[in-house]
Amino acid sequence: MMEMMGLPFALTGAALAVFLAGIGSSIGLGVAAKAATGVLSEKPERYGTLMLLVVLPSTQGIYGFVIGLFVMIKLNMFGPEMVPVTWYQGLAILAACLPVGIAGLFSAIHQGRTGAAGVLMSAKRPDMAFKAGVVYAALIELYAILGFLISLLVLLMGIKLAVPGAAA
Repeated sequence: MMEMMGLPFALTGAALAVFLAGIGSSIGLGVAAKAATGVLSEKPERYGTLMLLVVLPSTQGIYGFVIGLFVMIKLNMFGPEMVPVTWYQGLAILAACLPVGIAGLFSAIHQGRTGAAGVLMSAKRPDMAFKAGVVYAALIELYAILGFLISLLVLLMGIKLAVPGAAA
């Protein structure tokens, strides 16, 4: 039974990368957008600056999506024949997807909260919106990038799968 679990484990990893990072992005975007709509109702001229603070948490969802796509490419899901995956390789792929998923989940939520604080600060101090608001929110991005890089490097360099159609 375990020999048939490789593909489900691998696809679960891809799904977790996409869903966890996507959930974090949607929560972060919602938090920042809620703050921005309040400020924009009074000061619509600040739309450009506030838009940047709102969209920053969306990058984590993109990172998760890219890792999910890399898993599908690694499994040759778009080719004529999928790569056979042992249960051990499937678990390795699942584990490789966790850094981007977990880092994306938490960093996007906190980036949204920081973006919301920057939005509120820009209501009273528009000169500080970029200097502090965007810079502080962007600092949180580092941890999403680190999670993305670990997932990407493990998938590309750390897990070897058979080439479809090649003789063993």
